[in-house]
Amino acid sequence: MAEKPSRSTTEMLAAIAAGDARAADELLPLVYDEFHRLAESYLRRESPGHTLQPTALVNEAYLKLVDQTRADWQGRTHFFALGAQAMRRILVDHARRKQREKRGGGMHRIALNEELSVSPRRDEDLVELDEALNKLAKIDPRQARIVELRFFGGLTVAEVAEALGVSKRTVENEWTMVRAWLRRELSGDTNA
Repeated sequence: MAEKPSRSTTEMLAAIAAGDARAADELLPLVYDEFHRLAESYLRRESPGHTLQPTALVNEAYLKLVDQTRADWQGRTHFFALGAQAMRRILVDHARRKQREKRGGGMHRIALNEELSVSPRRDEDLVELDEALNKLAKIDPRQARIVELRFFGGLTVAEVAEALGVSKRTVENEWTMVRAWLRRELSGDTNA
């Protein structure tokens, strides 16, 4: 049976940021299950037979997070938001690698349903969504973060509001606007 950690998640994050390598080892058991659920959620959206497994995705994302030399985590929610971002980057990089390996694999437009999910589980969809989010980040960085945290991170509106330091109503309003923007952007209808 694992010994209960003597420090809170937030204290351990501060210790990691200060260079305490032992704190990273203490933190992993506290966040592993939630990171694993997040990774499983991401991978359910991927095509069947995806070569990344949830455990590998968790490990790679966690290592990216705790190996940062200039980490400035603002608590547990912020840490998970950054974890979601790291997983998104890993999956997008993986999809891009697979695209480069294919010969003649053209890009396809994606359709978004009301929950803002990528339709036919293709690597191209994830890459195209990532490109749209990068474009949105240049226009409105906060709206891009809202999509990332809601769609990729699986955070609730309240958790996104906490992570971004804005009201729940602001997140709800911007979430509505950004879904419409993404639908238009990803459908290729730039005249709408």
